Amino acid sequence: MALNLNPNFSEAGKRYFNAYSPGDDFYEMLINTHRDLSDEQSELLNARLILLLANHIGDIGTLREALNVAREGV
Repeated sequence: MALNLNPNFSEAGKRYFNAYSPGDDFYEMLINTHRDLSDEQSELLNARLILLLANHIGDIGTLREALNVAREGV
């Protein structure tokens, strides 16, 4: 499975007027999930989220590519 670097957010049964709206919805959820957490709690949440999503993806090649792309920007 190749890593998809194009916007790919959607919600079943929901229509959006702008292509960027689903990404905005996700960003808002992410910010709200971190609200009122300490820095340590926020880091733990990020680590748990990464592991949950990595498990959902499951394909080691895709995960390897994602790690490499993420590392390039650091």
